[in-house]
Amino acid sequence: MTINFRLPGPTPLPPAVLAAMQREMIPHRGPAFRDLFREILRLAKLVHRTDGDVLIWPGTGSAGWEAAIVNLLSPGDAVLAAVCGNFGDRFAQVGTAFGLDVRRLDVPWGEAITPEALDRALDAHPDVSAVFLTHNETSTGVTNPLPELARSARQHGALVIVDAVSSAGALPLETDAWGLDFVLSGSQKAWMCPPGLMIAAVGARGWEAHARSRFPRFFWDLSAAKRSADQGMTPTTPPLTLLYAYRAALDLIVGEGLEAVWGRHHALGEQTREGVRELGLDLFADPAYASDTVTAFAPPTGVTASALLEVLRRDHGVEAQGGQGHLVDRIVRFGHMGWAHQDDLRDALVALKRASATVSAPPQAGAIPS
Repeated sequence: MTINFRLPGPTPLPPAVLAAMQREMIPHRGPAFRDLFREILRLAKLVHRTDGDVLIWPGTGSAGWEAAIVNLLSPGDAVLAAVCGNFGDRFAQVGTAFGLDVRRLDVPWGEAITPEALDRALDAHPDVSAVFLTHNETSTGVTNPLPELARSARQHGALVIVDAVSSAGALPLETDAWGLDFVLSGSQKAWMCPPGLMIAAVGARGWEAHARSRFPRFFWDLSAAKRSADQGMTPTTPPLTLLYAYRAALDLIVGEGLEAVWGRHHALGEQTREGVRELGLDLFADPAYASDTVTAFAPPTGVTASALLEVLRRDHGVEAQGGQGHLVDRIVRFGHMGWAHQDDLRDALVALKRASATVSAPPQAGAIPS
């Protein structure tokens, strides 16, 4: 049975990315690597819409939280974490673990952080040095209004630190035009690569904050990464196979056209939401802020998410995912980012219809309840 991989990460790999990963090793301190890495950084800047720096480390998206904190802030700094789901909550927890004075703006999961709410929170906490924003909350299928939130943070004098793990490479993201100071992501989502790379775009204000930061750092040090990147190198051994993959994926994104990529994801989001509604299932996210990379919805009444996911996997070859935190068995999430197309989602929705009918069918007379 062919697997229809609808996880919100890791995501399917395009054939060109799989092929690129079969390349042999090259000297990682030689001219061939310099050419490869410089081209990767050039293309990554295009996709981030920045004239500033894009830096790459071995790691996951979660590592980007730590890298942002130790490079842009100092112990005891007050920050505001905008939380509307599990990943925003985890970003806040990392801040607390590093001794930051973390203030929280919490909204119910499934809702978005609005500029008005952020303005009120920043008015109440005028001493914050930075705002932690999750562009696309993977756990709930919500896309926060990042341009407006970034504007609010900057007007209050705070750094704009953005978790773009499930948005970079799929959703509109204008690092320079929106005044984003640090944008972090991981290779396993819309970048269409295996897990293992952490990518960060750093703006001018981010570099100014880095010069003031008093956290100790070594592996995640921005200065060391930039010094090496300026020479077409990395400060530690580069993950060559993953970089081959990322180069191939960037070629696909740039070749398709960034606006076309954004449009494709919007069409996939609309298709998925419409299909879920037609089945009579309830979408979880506020429709005004529904994500174009992951859709969250409730299973049929009386059915757990895990029961529905098991039928999808066993009988239909569809791999989807449940919720996180207190939503672990209450919602199902379909990913549609990266190497995703209309046929993939059409087939997944057909499977969802059949699985929903199977899992919610009343037991036959005389059947023994399981």
